[in-house]
Amino acid sequence: MYLASDCTCAMSAYIAGDDAAKLAKSPHLEGFKAKGVEVLLLSDHVDEFWLQHITQHDGKPFKSITRGATDLDQIEADETKEDTEKPDEADLSALIAAIKTELGEAVKDVRPSKRLTDSPVCLIADEGDMDVNLERLLKRHGQLADGMPRVLELNPGHALIATLAKRSTSNAASEDDLLKDAAHLLLDQARIVEGEVPKDPSDFARRLGTVMARAFDA
Repeated sequence: MYLASDCTCAMSAYIAGDDAAKLAKSPHLEGFKAKGVEVLLLSDHVDEFWLQHITQHDGKPFKSITRGATDLDQIEADETKEDTEKPDEADLSALIAAIKTELGEAVKDVRPSKRLTDSPVCLIADEGDMDVNLERLLKRHGQLADGMPRVLELNPGHALIATLAKRSTSNAASEDDLLKDAAHLLLDQARIVEGEVPKDPSDFARRLGTVMARAFDA
C-alpha cells in the first residue's frame, strides 16, 4: 500500500492491481497527482475483497479511480506544485462520434477525460460496473467468462487527440481509413498500458504499420 500527500478530497481514492510499481505509473493517477490528491495503491489480491467489507476510511468512502467519473474540477490544485500552463483542450465531439461508430460494442462509451494530463487515453469501468482489477482477477480464476465493455476516455489536451479531433472535422470520418485505424489503436494502447494484450494482435500490428508508414510518407 502507498499513500501520497495530504488529501482535501471527499473520498478515499485507490487503485488496485498486481504490482505497486506499475500502479504508480498508471495514467489514471495523472490528474490526482496534478491536484496533490492522495491515492492508495493496493497490490495484494486480497485487497479487492477486503474493500467489499471495509467501505470507508476516516469517514470518507473508498472510491476506485479506475471506475466512474471524477470530480477533480472541484478540487483546488496543489499550491506546492510548480504552476504550469494548461494546454488548450480540443473539441472532441466529432472525434468521439467517429470513434463510437468505428468501435461499436467494443466500448461502452467514449468521452473526454478529467483524470488524464499526459497520456492520450485510458480505459475505465463505468459507474456501477465492476472495477477493472476485480474483473481481471475473476477472469483469471475462471469465475467470469467475459468482462463488460469499458469506457474509453480521451485527453482533450494531448497533441495526438487534438490532431485526430481536427482531422475528424476536416474529413468524412466514415470514409477515413486512417481515422478508423487510429480508433482501434487508441483502444489497444489503453489496454496495453493496463498490462493487457490487444484483442487481435495481428490487426494491431497491421494497423500500427499502416499508420507509421503514412506518418513517414507525410
